[in-house]
Amino acid sequence: MATLPPRFDVTRDEIARVVAGFYARIRAHPGLGPVFAAHVGDWPAHEARIVDFWANAILHERVYDGNPVAVHRAAGDVRPGMFDTWLALFDRVLAEELRADQAAAWSALAHRIGRSLRAGVVERMQGPGGVPILR
Repeated sequence: MATLPPRFDVTRDEIARVVAGFYARIRAHPGLGPVFAAHVGDWPAHEARIVDFWANAILHERVYDGNPVAVHRAAGDVRPGMFDTWLALFDRVLAEELRADQAAAWSALAHRIGRSLRAGVVERMQGPGGVPILR
């Protein structure tokens, strides 16, 4: 069976570096840090799992088998407005750690995934009459 080429030029080591930088910022963030800390007990294991997620999404490694939408829904304290902050932090790390072409390609993918995750959270969070709660 032929393997698919990567979506763009990035290595697993670069993925790991971006993930580590991103979660260092998450842990320090006054709004997102406490939310993540409430759910992540083992940061190295979590980061390794997220490296696998991105290796799956970018390199087609088939090493991640989770369901991010279900995880974010089940957390109970993830709000749609958090995704803009998440993506802004992620974009900063991409710009610092990668070449511009790599950062742009990965950012585009992250924003598509972020929109899907946000939509999954919004679908769950509804007010009277089914109106989505956006904050």
